[in-house]
Amino acid sequence: MFIIDLTYIKPISAVEHYLPYHITYLDKYYKSGHFIMSGRKEPRIGGIIVAQAESLDEITKIYSTDPFFIHNIATFNVSKFVPSKWSEKLNGYLK
Repeated sequence: MFIIDLTYIKPISAVEHYLPYHITYLDKYYKSGHFIMSGRKEPRIGGIIVAQAESLDEITKIYSTDPFFIHNIATFNVSKFVPSKWSEKLNGYLK
């Protein structure tokens, strides 16, 4: 699994301009099964995407299609992690 940590480097007006395109991008990867959850940071300085993929290369290819990446709206930092403990609510999903 991967955490994709976005930090905005442009004003919120630029974020808002590209947000509909970013949402379309998110929808695509939710449908493909790559994205598990996502949301904005509070305060509103960026966002987080929890994703699954076979490799960091695959995640890099995925986030490089994000309009926020393409238009230099945010920086992207990726951390790989292996879940070792989780809520019972996720048992059917993570096992």
